[in-house]
Amino acid sequence: MRTPIDVPRPLADSYRRFHGERGREWIAALPRLAAGLLERWDLCPDGPPAHGVCALVLPVVRAADGIPAALKLQMVDEETVGESLALAAWQGNGAVRLLAHDAASGSLLLERLAPRSLADVPDLPAALETLSLLLARLVTAPPPPGLRTLADIGARMLERAPAAIAAFPDPGHRALYTDCAAALREVLPEPGGALLHWDLHYANVLAGEREPWLAIDPKPLIGDPGFELLPALFNRFAEIEAAPDPARAVRRRFDLMTATAALDRDRAVAWTLARILQNGLWTADAGTRAAPPHHILIYEALRRRPERESARP
Repeated sequence: MRTPIDVPRPLADSYRRFHGERGREWIAALPRLAAGLLERWDLCPDGPPAHGVCALVLPVVRAADGIPAALKLQMVDEETVGESLALAAWQGNGAVRLLAHDAASGSLLLERLAPRSLADVPDLPAALETLSLLLARLVTAPPPPGLRTLADIGARMLERAPAAIAAFPDPGHRALYTDCAAALREVLPEPGGALLHWDLHYANVLAGEREPWLAIDPKPLIGDPGFELLPALFNRFAEIEAAPDPARAVRRRFDLMTATAALDRDRAVAWTLARILQNGLWTADAGTRAAPPHHILIYEALRRRPERESARP
């Protein structure tokens, strides 16, 4: 008889807040789902569970061979539905290895990684270079069929943008998001065909044994790699704000990523502005009527490089 699974209260609260009744029902069924998969895949719990905003991760050991693994349980939605497809396509090359997948529930059995992430690496340029090298590897995998596309996402963003932007009372904020929409409109005819992680930031790269660092938790789509850069710009943002010249600190991060991943800088700027627009639409959806400070700083840093400043990282 395996020990029953207790659902962490913050995870339950998150599901109720973001998913309403559907989230409450999923949380209520979670212990039964976990118990069923532990039995089906012959897994033994091996430590306290961990969780983020949308997933419960149980450290486990496969009884058949003693291999440590992690059972990831999460609700299937637009972002998570393609996770198993992307991990299978990467085959462990730069990303956590997929050991098993339950299509009905979206649950994943993954190789066990260490709890240390690139967010814990004090040398930020070294952490960012590691992340950028992973990005360059991940986008080379042939994308599997069935994933959402940047072409479709971008078209929907442009449809929603006028009404959402009009809701911001500050004319400067409206101008910012309008320019981001214009940048998206310019590059959208060539949306790209690479397999993207979409949420590649420092906390989503964990230490491993077979490779020093591996990406986790993709929300995959097919598109241009330039759409991947914003999460690494606004995560660890306190270090940018503490810099003598925050705008230049943004550009140094951006230039290190584009140079290391061999991306066209101008297109990467446009796709990063498109990503700011996407986040701005979510800001409007949440009822906030002001552009967050990191949107403003990153936008201005990328749009207004001083001519005397080198483009090299």
